[in-house]
Amino acid sequence: QRRGLRLSAPAAIQVTVRDALNQALDEELERDERVFLLGEEVAQYDGAYKISRGLWKKYGDKRVIDTPISEMGFAGIAVGAAMVWLRPVCEFMTFNFSMQAIDQVINSAAKTCYMSAGSIAVPIVFRGPNGASAGVAAQHSQCFAAWYGHCPGLKVVSPWSAEDAKGLLKASIRDDNPVVVLESELLYGVPFEMSEQAQSKEFVIPIGKAKIERQGTHVTLVAHSRPVGHCIEAAAVLSKEGVECEVINLRTIRPMDIETVEASVVKTNHLVTVEGGWPQFGVGAEICARIMEGPAFNYLDAPAVRVTGADVPMPYAKILEDNCIPQVKDIVFAVKKALNI
Repeated sequence: QRRGLRLSAPAAIQVTVRDALNQALDEELERDERVFLLGEEVAQYDGAYKISRGLWKKYGDKRVIDTPISEMGFAGIAVGAAMVWLRPVCEFMTFNFSMQAIDQVINSAAKTCYMSAGSIAVPIVFRGPNGASAGVAAQHSQCFAAWYGHCPGLKVVSPWSAEDAKGLLKASIRDDNPVVVLESELLYGVPFEMSEQAQSKEFVIPIGKAKIERQGTHVTLVAHSRPVGHCIEAAAVLSKEGVECEVINLRTIRPMDIETVEASVVKTNHLVTVEGGWPQFGVGAEICARIMEGPAFNYLDAPAVRVTGADVPMPYAKILEDNCIPQVKDIVFAVKKALNI
């Protein structure tokens, strides 16, 4: 501190999810020379969604690698590299294309540590946009949270905010297990406030820990990825009618932080889950089952309600697409149904 001046720490800033992911990759590539990025157009083109902007120029061909259009091939190369203790970050241009590589993700990456009696770790990250975008129809709009969350041997994270994106991606890269990072293309350009703490190069968010985004007393809303924002908007609408919603940002699909959800349900006595994926065997279905099987069930004053994507392949027409994806009005309706108002 100099005379007459007070030197203050940097305040919170606005950062887009795209830039937060770019920061995380840059910081981890710099921190550990074993980390490398590979995928379609990640190098010279700066990434299909510009997540890897500037990284090829900074780190070169050996650390940021453009691959052929062959998910099974480059996912397999990445898994093999992880088995010899490199730390690959494997980008899928969309997780819909990860179906081409799902044998590598599940049979090679997820199961190897168990099948080798713990002698072979697979420290790999599979990341990219997941779920519905805008106007890309059925073959590019599937949410894989339930698919990958189903499989032991994987960790699965689904960030919402810029802090989520940065902290969870950094934690995933440092983890010694295979981690699937499910991002939302529709959030890439959205700015969020990033705290002073999150601007640190050592900022990580623990995998497996949910965050309460909004305190409330009447109903618990649980969501992940983009629907978290819809829940916060719905909570603001309902607050004007005297209904206070507690909004939980799940952050991690597997392992699931059911304890935070249970504690909230014990307080509010009502539960609504929200997700963009299909209803059958979905993330919301798992949350409802876990609550029913645990101690919080006795505190429910009404059946839990699920808000999900429509149980159809995604239509191309915008008006139909909007009606297939949970909207704020759908969450408001579900809360009123749960509260019988």
